[in-house]
Amino acid sequence: MIRLLSSLVLPLFIALFLAACSPSGPDSAEQHAADAVAGLEVAPDQVAPAAVEEPLAEQRPHVVSAPAGDREDPWYWLRDDEREDPDVLAYLEAENAYAEARLAHLSDLRETLFSELRGRIVEDDSTVPYLDRGFWYYARFEEGKEYPIFARREGSRDADEQIVLDVNRKAEEHAFYQVGGWDVSASGRYLAWLEDTVGRRQFVIRIKDLEDGSIRDTEISGVSSLSWGGDDRFLYYVSNHPETLRSWQVRRLDLDADTPEAGELVHQEDDTAFYTGVGRSGSNEYVMIYLRSTVASEMRVLPTSDPEGEFAVFFPRERDHEYQADHLDDRWIIRSNYQAPNFRIMQVELAGHADRSAWQDVIAHDEDVFIHGFDALRGFLAVSERSDGLRRIRIHDWDSAESSILSFDEPAYAAYLSGNTDQDSDRLRFIYTSLTTPMQTWEIEVASGERELLKQNEVPGGFDMADYVTRRIWVTARDGEQVPVSLLHHRNTALDGSAPLYQYAYGSYGASSDPTFGTDRLSLVDRGFVYAIAHIRGGQEMGRRWYDDGRMLNKRNTFYDFIDVTRHLVDEGLVDGERVFAMGGSAGGLLMGAVANMAPELYLALVARVPFVDVVTTMLDESIPLTTNEFDEWGNPMDPDYYAYMLSYSPYDNVTAHDYPAILVTTGLWDSQVQYWEPAKWVARLRATRTDDNPLLFHTNMDAGHGGASGRFRRLEERAMEFAFLLDLAGMAD
Repeated sequence: MIRLLSSLVLPLFIALFLAACSPSGPDSAEQHAADAVAGLEVAPDQVAPAAVEEPLAEQRPHVVSAPAGDREDPWYWLRDDEREDPDVLAYLEAENAYAEARLAHLSDLRETLFSELRGRIVEDDSTVPYLDRGFWYYARFEEGKEYPIFARREGSRDADEQIVLDVNRKAEEHAFYQVGGWDVSASGRYLAWLEDTVGRRQFVIRIKDLEDGSIRDTEISGVSSLSWGGDDRFLYYVSNHPETLRSWQVRRLDLDADTPEAGELVHQEDDTAFYTGVGRSGSNEYVMIYLRSTVASEMRVLPTSDPEGEFAVFFPRERDHEYQADHLDDRWIIRSNYQAPNFRIMQVELAGHADRSAWQDVIAHDEDVFIHGFDALRGFLAVSERSDGLRRIRIHDWDSAESSILSFDEPAYAAYLSGNTDQDSDRLRFIYTSLTTPMQTWEIEVASGERELLKQNEVPGGFDMADYVTRRIWVTARDGEQVPVSLLHHRNTALDGSAPLYQYAYGSYGASSDPTFGTDRLSLVDRGFVYAIAHIRGGQEMGRRWYDDGRMLNKRNTFYDFIDVTRHLVDEGLVDGERVFAMGGSAGGLLMGAVANMAPELYLALVARVPFVDVVTTMLDESIPLTTNEFDEWGNPMDPDYYAYMLSYSPYDNVTAHDYPAILVTTGLWDSQVQYWEPAKWVARLRATRTDDNPLLFHTNMDAGHGGASGRFRRLEERAMEFAFLLDLAGMAD
């Protein structure tokens, strides 16, 4: 188990917990009342009259230049890097006021939905403890509180509780608060954590003495990850570039120094295509620097016994070679895609890591199985992999070299490795979930195969798994590819063409949208919606080829797959073709913008969360976060071929005078992943260009970033707004 941020176990639980309350599932992240639909117009009682005038952003001349041509961008002025321009802020506030006015008639429904959503959360809850260097760590929530409390017990699960970090207390004075990760020093005395009070994911390091509760004066900002070494003295962390926010410098902070204001620079990553991270090996015997681009990676390692030494390159970076390694006794265990597009697992003696010819196969490459990662224990190797689109777990015996796959009964599910921090353990812990099964935490005794259920997440409010049906179907895309689709519906909802459809996808960065459980979507499914996850190209559900077929000059396949899935569900008579809704966020918001331009007649309404919609302008500007690292995802528009291709689908550049679906767009003012001005400009152009009068609403959270509101309850207000918007248009607001 590679300890990136060292605290990955509890953040995994928190991420899955919040994902269980999200229509879009864990990855992450993470996201049209059209007159053209069957020639029907929206009924007057479905859309409230605007109480305030529709905001129309001023057009100001501006030219965006590129080698392949110039483009007029009259709403470029909406970009304000400092978030201080009064004209920009006034426009965003006007859009917020307009959105609230158009949704005012739904206030009771929004309150009802919020109560439903909150009512499905167990307010007093805790994770299953895991053992790490003599302490049992866990997270728990208390009734009425927004944030987790991280705690531990020394030596035994029955020992007295020690509070590691009460996030609620830290968040009291902030409109937004996020813990980006945390790590405890080797002795268990010091806690270092990352804190964000803005939403921009530019974290500040905090250090707490767990013996007396005191907080050290050390305050270092603009950080993305951290890890203790092998003692209580040295803390390694990654600083972000002050302009592009790219993680680029690894520093070593000596807490014995008189003025620990900044650590010693131990690595600076000057290749702008690479991001940087730091963590520890599963054995806790090495500090690891992780360097990653879209198509290559490199690691550097340092024994924790030599904290002031030089990091050694594990294996030099090569384009199209991605690898990760972990330490186990006298060898390295390696996940590598060298001559293996779907990855394989290899091993090499400690001293031989730089000689790739010495790497030996443990799990060979399989063109039908994609390997995500592994946990290396002394008794066995656990591999997280994907076959036929489903996330599963393989257990490999070191002695016999035989493997077995954990089997499950449901047609669509996801199983994840979790909390395997003890390399001596003879038991494997994993998480199981499906569209109908709330998250379960299991352990299996590997020798006997006996499974033990450690925790079944509860869903208050009368939830019964038997009330829901999950299905998995395959849709033939226009080029003949078979696209998997996961469906969820209530057992009383017939798939006879009468039910509204709520379709979700992401389809970028190789991020797969697994069929995991979510409590939020029950508010739609219980009202008769069919929920569909389209596992489209650009993700990695069907292996690395699936990703490659949905990026760069193949990006349009992502949009075509989504549209083809919608058409199939309608044409096969499974859902009501006049009540089709879709949602996507971030790069999934790009998807929403693209389908709005390409097939507006299919959708009654779209929800676009923090959408990446101004592709060409953003990718031309290397000062914007994420740009240089993503040339191998979208292409570099300085190249005329990529410029033309990206311009052909960029939502902002393809808005034309036609009828659009109803659209709800949300963003965060402090978003560093997709800047707020992208959706702002897109909405402004839509208002000035479209030929319909369908609802077009734009809401900016002025206190949040890419992930939306912080806290487990406040975020539900945003979801209630989205669902009320959709239910109103579906004629189901009563």
